[in-house]
Amino acid sequence: MKKNRITIVLLSLTFGLIQAQQKKWTLHECVEYALENNITIKQAELDLESIELDKIDALGNFLPSLNGRASLTESIGLGTNPTTGVLENQAVMSVSPGLFSSVTLFDGLRNLNRLNRAKLSAIANQYRLDDIKDDIRLFVANAYLRVVSDRESLKVQQAQYESTKQDLQRTKELVDAGIVPEGDLFEIEATAATQEQSIVNAENTLRISKISLAQLLLITDYESFDISEEDYLVPASTIFDVSPKGVYEKALTFRNDIKLSQSNVELAEKDVKISKGASYPTLSAFMNYNTRWADNINLGFVEQFWTFDGMSYGLQLDIPIFNGFANKNAIKRSQINLERSKLQLQQDKLDLEATVNQAYTDAIGAAKTYEAAQKTLKARKTAFGYSQERFNVGLLNSFDFNQSKQAVVQAEAQVVRSKYDYIFRLKVLEFYFGIPISQL
Repeated sequence: MKKNRITIVLLSLTFGLIQAQQKKWTLHECVEYALENNITIKQAELDLESIELDKIDALGNFLPSLNGRASLTESIGLGTNPTTGVLENQAVMSVSPGLFSSVTLFDGLRNLNRLNRAKLSAIANQYRLDDIKDDIRLFVANAYLRVVSDRESLKVQQAQYESTKQDLQRTKELVDAGIVPEGDLFEIEATAATQEQSIVNAENTLRISKISLAQLLLITDYESFDISEEDYLVPASTIFDVSPKGVYEKALTFRNDIKLSQSNVELAEKDVKISKGASYPTLSAFMNYNTRWADNINLGFVEQFWTFDGMSYGLQLDIPIFNGFANKNAIKRSQINLERSKLQLQQDKLDLEATVNQAYTDAIGAAKTYEAAQKTLKARKTAFGYSQERFNVGLLNSFDFNQSKQAVVQAEAQVVRSKYDYIFRLKVLEFYFGIPISQL
């Protein structure tokens, strides 16, 4: 029975390993996996955690501080008796513990502005994280569709090679029957060899695109990595009913890079307020508690602490008068940084507008290219049908026949390339309109 249990466990592990190796990744799975494992995203998440600590630090500035201190002193010779204050020639060991507390009452609202800045910084870093995720989604979708395109191109090459092998068999029969010269057979054989080379090249291209996608996902098992066998159709979309300006105006409302730039302006404004706050007086309250013990006093250890303790408290006002232009220059630097942030926001809006217009133009161009490729393929197939009929009865030589077939192969490959290029360009444009990239 024990051997049977071990066998069952081993079989389960083996089956699980085979299942893992046979996993076919969908686009949605690739995107989600990349978002969970991308190093840049993890670094941004750590930055966000660090910003949360800054918020706690800012809150802590409003709370009173409390610190303890103790000193152990031994003096030999003439010195002041720590208890009587009289000069005596003696050896004395003393202990002086104490507690110290202070709280800021007013500092030019710097603590309040630091807290608000920390909150804004957390929001800005969240926008930065979301913007990175948006970029990752685009990268993964592009790499994924490239694999799909290369896989479909390989299928086209393989299908044409199978067709060529059938043509080769028919040509042999025509040569044997004396209908066509033997040179036509050599021409078909050369075409078959060329297509075999094309298949090898297509396989290598597909393998490289799979490796690129796997590397983007931080997956190292390249050999077993593969994507699902889905047949992606060109999605129906109404995005072209919206003008480029409409897409841009919609993008302005939700794009994380724009929100990040806007948050940076707000952060710069807080920095100006913080730097100006340093020019105001600072008012703080303090309280000190001290006691002492000395070995030359005829009182108990604990009794001395209670007997010789004392407390002081009060207010402290610090007024900045002159500090080498430090405050003035800090204010000027923060104002310059504010203007720089405003200019960057304007530039980011211009860049977004240019990107949206480019995406719109690319999508329209890709749609027209795909439509033209389909028309070309239809015409090439019609022409090849006539060539096939003429070749079968010996009215067309093998060279012209192969030229007609190669034109079909090229047209089919162009349809595949233009199809997936159009799908990606379309999804990019929709992405800027707020439609998730993984919805194919």
